Amino acid sequence: QVQLVESGGGLVQAGGSLKLSCVASGSIGSDNTMGWYRQAPGKQREFVARITSAGTANYVDSVKGRFTISRDNAKNTLYLQMNSLKPEDTAVYSCNALIERGPAKFNYWGQGTQVTVSS
Repeated sequence: QVQLVESGGGLVQAGGSLKLSCVASGSIGSDNTMGWYRQAPGKQREFVARITSAGTANYVDSVKGRFTISRDNAKNTLYLQMNSLKPEDTAVYSCNALIERGPAKFNYWGQGTQVTVSS
């Protein structure tokens, strides 16, 4: 089994910064893609950013240039540095791990951490 635990959320003013962390425990293996998703009140969960085990990253257009995803494979930790935050970034941010084991793929989610950006 894999467990993902997020931290780093909080309340910040518009224009401020936060750094989210997600620690993975269990059998995550070496071939995986980890990412961040968010869900605002009354909206569907949306993709924010992902990064492969090789370090290839991609982002949703709305956060490009403001957010940076990174990972420390030795610590099994995923990060999301969020700068120039906007009120529309307010959401519960969840960590995701997509793990490939042979032909099978396994999808894991953390509980989420609240990010609130005040105007």
